[in-house]
Amino acid sequence: MQLKPLPVLLFLSLTISAFAQKPALSIEDIDQWNTIEKEAIAPNGNWVSYELTPNQGDPTLILYNHSKAKSQSFERSHKAAFSADSRFVAFQISPAEDTLKAQKRAKVKDKDLPKDTLSVLELASGRQEKIPRLQRFIMPEKWEGWMAYQLLPAPRDTALPDSIKVKPENKKNGSLLVIRNLRTGQQDSIPFVKDFIAAEESPRFLIYSTGDDSTFQEGIYLYDGPDAKLHPLLTGKGHYTQLSLSRDGRQAGFLALQDTTDFRVVPYQLWHWKSQQDEAVTIADSSAAFLPEQWLISEYGQLKFSEDGSRLFFGTCPPPVLQDTALLEEEIVNVEVWASQDARLYTHEEELLEERKKQNYLAVFHTDTRRLLQLADEQIPELILGNEGNARYALGKDGSSYLQLLSWEGFPQRHDLYLVDVENGKRQPIVKNLPGNADLSPMGDYAYWYNVADTSWMVYDIAARQTREIARDIPVPLYDELDDHPMHPYPHGTAGWTTDDDFLLVYDRYDVWLVDPSGSLASNNLTKGRASKTQYRYIKLDPEERSIEEVKPMLFYTFSETEKSSGYTWFNIHTGVKDLVQFGAYSYDRQIQKARDVDAYLFSRENFEIFPDLLISNDHLSNFKKISEANPQQQDFRWGTAEPYRWTGADGQEMEGILIKPEDFDPGLQYPMMTYFYERYADRLHRHWTPTYPRSIINFPFYASRGYVIFIPDVHYRIGYPGESALDAITTGVTSLLDQGFIDKERLGVQGHSWGGYQVAYLITQTDLFACAESGAPVVNMTSAYGGIRWGSGLSRMFQYEKSQSRIGGTLWEKPLRYIENSPLFYADKINTPVLILHNDDDGAVPWYQGIEFFVALRRLGKPAWLLNYNDNPHWVMGKENRRDFMRRMQQFFDYYLLNAPMPKWMDKGVPPLERGIHQGFEPAEDRR
Repeated sequence: MQLKPLPVLLFLSLTISAFAQKPALSIEDIDQWNTIEKEAIAPNGNWVSYELTPNQGDPTLILYNHSKAKSQSFERSHKAAFSADSRFVAFQISPAEDTLKAQKRAKVKDKDLPKDTLSVLELASGRQEKIPRLQRFIMPEKWEGWMAYQLLPAPRDTALPDSIKVKPENKKNGSLLVIRNLRTGQQDSIPFVKDFIAAEESPRFLIYSTGDDSTFQEGIYLYDGPDAKLHPLLTGKGHYTQLSLSRDGRQAGFLALQDTTDFRVVPYQLWHWKSQQDEAVTIADSSAAFLPEQWLISEYGQLKFSEDGSRLFFGTCPPPVLQDTALLEEEIVNVEVWASQDARLYTHEEELLEERKKQNYLAVFHTDTRRLLQLADEQIPELILGNEGNARYALGKDGSSYLQLLSWEGFPQRHDLYLVDVENGKRQPIVKNLPGNADLSPMGDYAYWYNVADTSWMVYDIAARQTREIARDIPVPLYDELDDHPMHPYPHGTAGWTTDDDFLLVYDRYDVWLVDPSGSLASNNLTKGRASKTQYRYIKLDPEERSIEEVKPMLFYTFSETEKSSGYTWFNIHTGVKDLVQFGAYSYDRQIQKARDVDAYLFSRENFEIFPDLLISNDHLSNFKKISEANPQQQDFRWGTAEPYRWTGADGQEMEGILIKPEDFDPGLQYPMMTYFYERYADRLHRHWTPTYPRSIINFPFYASRGYVIFIPDVHYRIGYPGESALDAITTGVTSLLDQGFIDKERLGVQGHSWGGYQVAYLITQTDLFACAESGAPVVNMTSAYGGIRWGSGLSRMFQYEKSQSRIGGTLWEKPLRYIENSPLFYADKINTPVLILHNDDDGAVPWYQGIEFFVALRRLGKPAWLLNYNDNPHWVMGKENRRDFMRRMQQFFDYYLLNAPMPKWMDKGVPPLERGIHQGFEPAEDRR
C-alpha cells in the first residue's frame, strides 16, 4: 500500500501537544503505573489494607485508618491479614527486587539470598515487630488473640564443630513453628514442623512435627491456645499427612502409618481424635471391610469434617499402576497407543495424568456411630455434599458414558445424576444424559439444574423423590438471548437460594425472578428492569453466605444496557421497594467487601479516565470517601475519552462499539486510527484500562495518548460465516467513521489476538482498507486446525468449529467449503497489507503451526510479514521483559506505517538466531523510503 506523508496539521498537533502541553505516554512512563491488589477491610471497618503494585519494581502495602483519614506505607510488603479483633495486622516484607537481581548476578546461591520477613503491627500504638526468615503465617479470621508463623529452615550453626551431629532443619525434617499470644506476647516454639493448620472458630492448632530426635517425638500435636499447652495425639516415627480440624476445634483427623519403611505407596491409616480422648485412635486401614477389594485410603484425599462435626470425609483409591523397578531404563518400551474407542483422546488423558494418579473417591466416617461407608467410586466418581456435609443426601455425578462427545460437542459436559444416601450409601438415579451442570440447594432439599437442550430449569425434590420443571411460567427467555454460537445457549444463571431452600432466585437477561421449587406459587419478577433495559444482579456481601436472607435488604449491581452506566440498588423483598443509591457513567465494582462486624463497605468505580481507586462507605453506599490515589501521575500525561459509537450494519441492523479519542480531540483534524475487536466489547465502555505491558492486545490509553483514535466494534455472527460476519461489522463501522471526516483513510491499523487474530487475518484477505495489521495467535487454516489438539487441555479442536467459537456449525466432511472459505491461508495471495504475526511455540490454545503456515505462505508470496515467537511462552506473552518487548515492537510496527516513524532494524533485517537475546534491533534502520 502506498502511504502518504504524515499530514502537516496532524504532525504539528502532535508536536504541540507533546511539548507545549502534556507529554504522551512512553513505554518508560508505563513502568511507574500501579494497580491495586489484595484489598481488605478489617472486621471493625476502621482499617483497610491494599497493595500498590507497579509495572516495574516492588509492591507497597498501604494501611488506611478510616477514623483518622490517614495512610501509612510499607515498602516491599504484601499479604496483609488483620486479626479477628482488628487490633493487629501481619504482613510479609520481601527483599528488594533490585537487590535480588544484583545478588543473582553475583552468583549468590539461593540459600544465601535474602529472605522474607514477617511484620506484626499493633494498629493502635503503631508498635511493629519484625521476624526474619519467614516461611508462612496464619492469622485466624474468626478468633482473636493468636497467630502462628513458621520460619525457613535455619542454616547449621557454624560455631559448632563438625564432630557434633545436630538434626538439620530442611524440607524433609521441617522447621521452627512459633505460636504467639498477640495480647500478652507469650509464645511457644515447636521444632521441626512440617505442617500446621488452625481451627476455624476456636484457638486451636493441629501440628505435625518430625521431632527433635531426643525428648520431643515425631507425631501429631494439638496446641490449645487458652491452656497454652501442646497435647500429643499420636507420636512415633512414621508417615503423616492430611491434617484436619472440625470447625470448633474439638475433633481432629489425619492420616498416619507408624512404620518407617520407604513405601512406594504408603498404606495409610485413618486416625480420629475428639476432645474427650487423651489421644487419637485408628479408624480404618487398607484391610477395612467397607473398602472395595485391594483399595487403599488415599494420601491425596482431603480430610474434611461436616459443619456439625458428625461426619469426617476422606478419600480412598484403587491400587495404583506402578512400573517394574527391576527394569533398566533401556528395557522400558515407550510407545503411545491411541485407540478410537477410548473414552478420552490420548492427549486429554495425558494432560490429566497427574490428576488421575491422585484420583480418589469420597468415603465417610460417622463420628457418633463409628460407621464407615464408601460413597463414591469409579461408577459415580463425583459427589456434591449438601448443607456443608450435614445433609442426609449427596448428589452423585458420572460423565464417563459421554466423554467421547467432548471432542465434538465440547461443553457443558453430559452427566448422569444420582441421589446418594450418606447414611447407608444407597444410590438412586435421578436423570440420565443431562447436558448441563447440576448442584444441591444449600440445605440439601433439592438437586437442581438447567437443561440447555430444552432451555428448562429443573429441580429434583429429594423428600418427594420427584422431578419437576420450575419457572415455566416466566414469559421471557432464561437463556442468553444474544448468543450466536451453533449450540444451545447457556442460562443467565441464578442469584442463589433463600433461607431454608424456600425459593430459588433465577436470572433472565435483565431481571431477578423469585421461583418456588415446589411449583405451588407463581414466579415473581422482583426487579422489573426489562422495559428500561436495566439489568440487576445480586451482590453477595458475606463470603460465607449460603442462603439469601429475605429479612435483610438485598444489594443488586445495576447496569443500563443502553447507557452502559451502572450502580447499586438496595432491594426490600417484602415491600418491593428499590433504592438506587449509586448510578452513573462508571463501571462499579461487583465485588464489594463488607466489614464483618459493622456496616462499612469497600468498593471502587471506574471509567476510561478514572482509575478504580478504593472507596469506603459507612451509610449503605449512599455516600463514600475516596481512600487511595494509585496513579496521581496520570494527570501529567495526555489521556483520552471513551464514548459509545453506533452505525448501521451490512444487513441494516444497528451496530455498536466503543470509540476512544485522544485528549483535546479536534474534529477538524485527521487522525490515524487503530481498530481492535474481540466478540463484543460495547458493554465495557466505562472500563478503565491501566497502562501496562500487554500480553496480547494494544494498550488503549497508550495509543490514545500518542494521538491515535481507537475503534472497538462489536461483531454479530452468522453461523457458518464467521469471517464474513467480522468483515461486515468492521468495515461498515470503519467506513462510517471515515465519513465523519476526522479519520485519515490512509492510516488505518487493525489488531486482534486469538479469535480476533484469526479475523484480522481473514479481513486482510478481503479488503485493502488497512495500512497494516497485527494478527496474534491466528487460526489461518481451519481444515488443519479442525483435526488439531488444544495442547493446554489435550482436547480435540473439533468442538470449537462444530459448536463453539469458530461457529462453522458442522463437521469438515459436512461443510468442507465453509472451512475453506473461512480459512485466510487459501486466500493469502489476495493480501496486500503488511502484517505482524505473534505466535508462541508453547501455545496451548491455538497450534503454533498455524502461525507458521501463515508466515511461510506470505513469505512465499513475497508479502511483507514478520513473525514474533517468544520461546516457551503460551497463548500470550509472559514475563515483564517479554511483554515490554512486545509492546515496543507493536508500537514501532504501527508507528512506522501509521505515523511515518523510522523503520526499526528488526523490521528491516530481522533478528537472526546468532543475535537472539543480544541485539533487539529497536534502533532505526537505514531509511529506504
